Amino acid sequence: MTPAPVDTVGVIGAGAVGQTVAATLLASNLPGRLLVVSRVLDQAAALAADLDDMRHTTASRARVEACEAEGLAHCTAVVVAVRATFTNTSTANVRMAGATANAPAIRTLATSLRGYQGTVLVVTNPVDLMTRLFAENSGCPRVYGIGSNLDSARYRLTLARLLNVPATAVRGHVIGEHGDGAVVCASSTTVNGTPADVPLTEVRTELRTRPGRISAGVGRTRSGPAGAVLSTLRKALGLADGTEELTCHHRGDWLGIPLHFTSGQPRACPPALNADEDAQLTATTAKLRAAYQALGHPAPPPTSLETT
Repeated sequence: MTPAPVDTVGVIGAGAVGQTVAATLLASNLPGRLLVVSRVLDQAAALAADLDDMRHTTASRARVEACEAEGLAHCTAVVVAVRATFTNTSTANVRMAGATANAPAIRTLATSLRGYQGTVLVVTNPVDLMTRLFAENSGCPRVYGIGSNLDSARYRLTLARLLNVPATAVRGHVIGEHGDGAVVCASSTTVNGTPADVPLTEVRTELRTRPGRISAGVGRTRSGPAGAVLSTLRKALGLADGTEELTCHHRGDWLGIPLHFTSGQPRACPPALNADEDAQLTATTAKLRAAYQALGHPAPPPTSLETT
């Protein structure tokens, strides 16, 4: 059996999304070792046992173990998919409604991984805020959020259906916030290399309602985020070159933009915007900045675990 391309990947969170991410990574044969973490160690152990059954039946090479967050220090990459227990009753800015509930768990995890030098992918919503919160509290140099990636995939799928073309023919991005402030970059979208006539009303309606329909039917979106995690890991860890729309630090703010990875190294490549799109991006950037400031609680002081 040939070696796995990546040594160890950790998944933090044993809920619906964490379970699906872990199973997707196991089936992909990407890591040689998969570590799972939950607030309750017994839950992590149960998930590890379930995944170990899958490992045997699928002949996956990934060894699965449960551990505490501190045990992830030597992972090649860590995926953060925690979610606090709360009831979300919001009908607008739905993802943003989890900020206050999820922030304490993200801060705690960030403190546990202070100085970690690997790649961190944050799935927890509101992902743009939680990505920044994790990065600033941990000092980790490679922290990205999965959000605009999934929005962009949904955009390309939706436009392909509306224009009756293959999804592979569509090139286009959704940037900014993973939420109500998402910016559809219609002016730079192409189909088969030709500028597309994007039916924005239909596109925005689908992007707004699709997550709710999925959650109403199966309880939570999970497979889409898991696919985005796997695709991003392949590029961020240098297994493939290509572009992913990710939340990252860009020009003083944290928001979703396309990053092109070459041998694992990212380069920001934001699309050209028309005046309306530029105004939308300015507004959503200000919204994210204000929402983050409203969380309060500055980053904790450095510890001896940090490197210089």
